[in-house]
Amino acid sequence: QVHLVESGGGLVQPGGSLRLSCTASGMIFSIYTMGWYRQAPGKQRELVAIITSSGRITNYADSVKGRFTISRDNAKNTVYLQMDSLKPEDTAVYYCYARPPTATMQEYWGQGTQVTVSS
Repeated sequence: QVHLVESGGGLVQPGGSLRLSCTASGMIFSIYTMGWYRQAPGKQRELVAIITSSGRITNYADSVKGRFTISRDNAKNTVYLQMDSLKPEDTAVYYCYARPPTATMQEYWGQGTQVTVSS
Protein backbone atom coordinates (compact mmCIF):
# COMPACT_ATOMS: atom_id res chain seq x y z
CA GLN A 1 0.00 0.00 0.00
CA VAL A 2 1.30 3.41 -0.98
CA HIS A 3 1.57 6.20 1.54
CA LEU A 4 2.69 9.79 1.12
CA VAL A 5 3.17 11.45 4.49
CA GLU A 6 3.71 15.19 4.69
CA SER A 7 5.22 17.02 7.62
CA GLY A 8 6.63 20.42 8.48
CA GLY A 9 3.56 22.59 8.27
CA GLY A 10 2.58 25.07 10.93
CA LEU A 11 2.10 28.71 11.83
CA VAL A 12 4.73 31.22 10.74
CA GLN A 13 4.93 35.00 10.60
CA PRO A 14 5.08 36.84 7.28
CA GLY A 15 8.62 36.80 5.96
CA GLY A 16 9.39 33.56 7.74
CA SER A 17 10.35 30.15 6.42
CA LEU A 18 9.10 26.59 6.58
CA ARG A 19 10.35 23.34 5.11
CA LEU A 20 7.82 20.73 4.13
CA SER A 21 8.76 17.10 3.72
CA CYS A 22 6.90 14.26 2.06
CA THR A 23 8.09 10.72 2.59
CA ALA A 24 6.80 7.94 0.38
CA SER A 25 6.44 4.26 1.07
CA GLY A 26 5.10 1.32 -0.89
CA MET A 27 6.16 2.71 -4.26
CA ILE A 28 9.27 3.02 -6.40
CA PHE A 29 9.79 6.65 -5.50
CA SER A 30 12.62 7.28 -7.94
CA ILE A 31 10.48 6.78 -11.04
CA TYR A 32 7.80 9.30 -10.08
CA THR A 33 7.68 12.97 -10.85
CA MET A 34 6.82 14.61 -7.54
CA GLY A 35 4.93 17.79 -6.86
CA TRP A 36 3.46 20.04 -4.23
CA TYR A 37 -0.01 21.46 -4.59
CA ARG A 38 -1.92 23.74 -2.28
CA GLN A 39 -5.53 24.59 -1.63
CA ALA A 40 -6.67 27.70 0.20
CA PRO A 41 -10.19 27.99 1.65
CA GLY A 42 -12.73 28.62 -1.10
CA LYS A 43 -10.16 28.16 -3.86
CA GLN A 44 -9.23 25.39 -6.25
CA ARG A 45 -6.20 23.24 -5.65
CA GLU A 46 -3.21 24.67 -7.53
CA LEU A 47 0.21 23.42 -8.50
CA VAL A 48 3.00 25.01 -6.49
CA ALA A 49 6.10 23.18 -7.68
CA ILE A 50 7.11 20.02 -9.47
CA ILE A 51 10.33 18.06 -9.86
CA THR A 52 11.19 15.30 -12.29
CA SER A 53 12.16 11.83 -11.17
CA SER A 54 15.88 12.54 -11.52
CA GLY A 55 15.57 15.93 -9.86
CA ARG A 56 17.16 17.67 -12.83
CA ILE A 57 14.11 19.69 -13.87
CA THR A 58 11.88 21.78 -11.64
CA ASN A 59 9.01 24.11 -12.33
CA TYR A 60 7.19 26.60 -10.14
CA ALA A 61 4.00 28.59 -10.05
CA ASP A 62 4.69 32.23 -10.82
CA SER A 63 3.41 33.19 -7.39
CA VAL A 64 6.21 31.30 -5.61
CA LYS A 65 9.14 31.65 -8.01
CA GLY A 66 12.22 32.91 -6.24
CA ARG A 67 10.77 32.11 -2.81
CA PHE A 68 10.12 28.36 -2.84
CA THR A 69 12.52 25.55 -3.73
CA ILE A 70 11.54 21.95 -4.43
CA SER A 71 14.10 19.19 -4.06
CA ARG A 72 14.19 15.44 -3.56
CA ASP A 73 16.35 12.72 -2.08
CA ASN A 74 15.62 9.47 -3.87
CA ALA A 75 17.70 7.53 -1.36
CA LYS A 76 15.33 8.69 1.39
CA ASN A 77 12.13 8.51 -0.71
CA THR A 78 11.49 12.10 0.25
CA VAL A 79 10.59 15.32 -1.54
CA TYR A 80 10.98 18.70 0.11
CA LEU A 81 9.55 22.17 -0.31
CA GLN A 82 11.63 24.96 1.18
CA MET A 83 9.41 28.00 1.57
CA ASP A 84 11.06 31.36 2.26
CA SER A 85 9.72 34.90 2.43
CA LEU A 86 6.29 33.54 3.22
CA LYS A 87 3.26 35.73 2.65
CA PRO A 88 -0.25 35.55 4.12
CA GLU A 89 -1.50 34.49 0.69
CA ASP A 90 0.62 31.35 0.97
CA THR A 91 -1.75 30.12 3.67
CA ALA A 92 -3.24 26.82 2.50
CA VAL A 93 -3.23 23.09 2.94
CA TYR A 94 -0.20 21.76 1.07
CA TYR A 95 -0.42 18.36 -0.59
CA CYS A 96 2.29 16.08 -1.85
CA TYR A 97 1.62 14.48 -5.25
CA ALA A 98 3.23 11.59 -7.10
CA ARG A 99 2.77 11.52 -10.86
CA PRO A 100 3.51 8.14 -12.44
CA PRO A 101 5.74 7.77 -15.51
CA THR A 102 2.92 6.20 -17.54
CA ALA A 103 -0.82 6.77 -17.70
CA THR A 104 -1.47 3.14 -16.85
CA MET A 105 -0.02 3.58 -13.39
CA GLN A 106 -1.77 5.19 -10.44
CA GLU A 107 -1.12 8.67 -9.11
CA TYR A 108 -0.96 9.31 -5.40
CA TRP A 109 -1.74 12.15 -3.00
CA GLY A 110 -0.73 12.82 0.56
CA GLN A 111 -3.17 13.79 3.26
CA GLY A 112 -2.04 17.41 3.37
CA THR A 113 -0.36 19.66 5.88
CA GLN A 114 -1.61 23.07 6.97
CA VAL A 115 0.56 26.13 6.45
CA THR A 116 -0.65 29.35 8.03
CA VAL A 117 1.17 32.63 7.50
CA SER A 118 -0.04 35.24 9.95
CA SER A 119 1.23 37.80 12.41
